[in-house]
Amino acid sequence: MTVTAEAPNWPGLTYEQRPWVSQILPGVASRTQLRRHQGPYRASIPARIANLPVTLPAETLSASADAANEVSRFDAEMGGEIAPFSAVLLRSEAAASSQIENLTASARAISEAELGRRPGSNAAQIIGNVAAMRAALDLSKNVTAQAILDMHAALMQGVDPQQAGHWREEQVWVGGSNIGPHQALFVPPHYDHVEPAIDDLVRFIARDDVPVLAHAAIAHAQFETIHPFTDGNGRTGRALIHAMLRGNGLTRNVTVPMSAGLLIDTKRYFDALTTYRTGNPAQIVDRLTEAAFTAVANGRQLVADLRALRADWQTRVRARKGAMVWRVGDMLLRQPVINANLVSKELGIATPNVYRTIKPLIDAGILTVSHPARRDRVWRSAEVLAAVDAFAARAGRRAQPI
Repeated sequence: MTVTAEAPNWPGLTYEQRPWVSQILPGVASRTQLRRHQGPYRASIPARIANLPVTLPAETLSASADAANEVSRFDAEMGGEIAPFSAVLLRSEAAASSQIENLTASARAISEAELGRRPGSNAAQIIGNVAAMRAALDLSKNVTAQAILDMHAALMQGVDPQQAGHWREEQVWVGGSNIGPHQALFVPPHYDHVEPAIDDLVRFIARDDVPVLAHAAIAHAQFETIHPFTDGNGRTGRALIHAMLRGNGLTRNVTVPMSAGLLIDTKRYFDALTTYRTGNPAQIVDRLTEAAFTAVANGRQLVADLRALRADWQTRVRARKGAMVWRVGDMLLRQPVINANLVSKELGIATPNVYRTIKPLIDAGILTVSHPARRDRVWRSAEVLAAVDAFAARAGRRAQPI
């Protein structure tokens, strides 16, 4: 075990000068602005961390261990009810992670987009994030450089297919001006350094001598420091957290909505990433620890709300025990917007029989028509959608995207 309860001792960034030739044409910016973005700029060089001893304060280690136990307990509680709740928790995590990047959409818009209805731009990107989360969980047993590329490809395929699943081949920067990197808040490494830095990160991820939550937090911060893509770094980096939690056995059944916990105070989250780059990993571990406690509490409330709805439906729906309509009710907990094709596929019943199957839910006011067109009629459960939107509202939202 290389983890010790000592003061943090972690290498900060070093820097190199790189030449810069502005591509901005005269007339697009003032002469003063153009002058400020001439000549060489400083790009960061992340430390190699694959074999570094991880030293963290005792309080940080203790709190992260308690949070890991709480995450594991919540995951175990959901184990017996994985079918109804795993999908809604994963979708809620993807939506919260997107919201950190200022990409917001209602639960209804996201659910309709998943049905293939024409989505708005934000809903489409959130659906991409759902795909990235699923890819992260599928690839969690062996997080390689290719696995990270696959997560990014799933995220960006519908938005930027040319860049999806490819390391960047240009300089990027965070904050400042779009004219150049000279006055940016953070300038990630030149793209020449991306692949070697990712290979080093993958070796760090493969270690088994660092407590899981601290391990995931540090790997996430290192990934965000490398910033290996032109876009989608934050969402891919938070998907990477879940790949590590699942791959190391901390979660087995559901996706704990960690991003909803980070969303409570995004400024402290971004500040912790900045502090990591100065050589102090403790703060990002502390932030993920706090996020874990918040995520579990919010996730428990969401599950309790959905259980209460399902129990209430038992008193409102007139149908015999074991009737197919109850399976539709279970489906609504994970997919609150449905159409005939989805119900037919999920339950294995003929499409012409779908309306007769769901009619008791309509009669009870549990399902209402969302889009009335005969050829592609869509129904929604306003109660389930409200519960999911309430989850998002509890998470809150502050600050700016990384």
